[in-house]
Amino acid sequence: MLKTLRWPLLALILLLAWDASHLDLWAMRKVGDASGFALREVWVTRALIHEGGRIVSYVAMGFIVLLNVWPKVLPALTRRERTWWLVTTLVCLAVISLVKRASLTSCPWDLAEFGGEAHALYVSHWAFGVKDGGGGHCFPSGHASAAFAYLAGAWALARAYPRAARAWGLAVVLLGIVYGLGQMVRGAHYPSHTMWTGWICWAVTVVAAHLGPWRLKPSGAA
Repeated sequence: MLKTLRWPLLALILLLAWDASHLDLWAMRKVGDASGFALREVWVTRALIHEGGRIVSYVAMGFIVLLNVWPKVLPALTRRERTWWLVTTLVCLAVISLVKRASLTSCPWDLAEFGGEAHALYVSHWAFGVKDGGGGHCFPSGHASAAFAYLAGAWALARAYPRAARAWGLAVVLLGIVYGLGQMVRGAHYPSHTMWTGWICWAVTVVAAHLGPWRLKPSGAA
């Protein structure tokens, strides 16, 4: 079990170190000031990365559903692999949504320091029960989950389509980074919000693939 989880655990330690460093606020001060965030409403960040990212997510989910309805699209995948891919992706999306709903952390653009209405200073997302004066429900990044939640495809495709699995995984990670950077420069999320979304989706996928009741069989047998 520890061998399976060693990389997610190492990443967790690094992520906790980032949180402890308070680099989130430092990063936001590089892209925003009292007048707000200059790139909040430009076409590239708002339309292309934010709105376009949602469309890409919808298309990806439609593709995964199609695989379960019409198996001939990728005939070498077993029914178990197709179902596992869909269920694991939905679980990732649900987990991010639930954490986000419970979080009291507000978005950077809500803080008075960046032109928002929240007059409290920056409050860590680990300060449970402590409000920052904003609307909350900003942690972790929901938009980044439009990419990272689809990590399961790299595991589901690995047995039958190894090259496609690597391409899928790389595309998911790259898109997640782009979405995260786009939302950061807009003032919508701190860097850690994206990092935590990526880690949560990765951890859920690893557990589902190796340890959970829906785990993938090494042989890929149905």
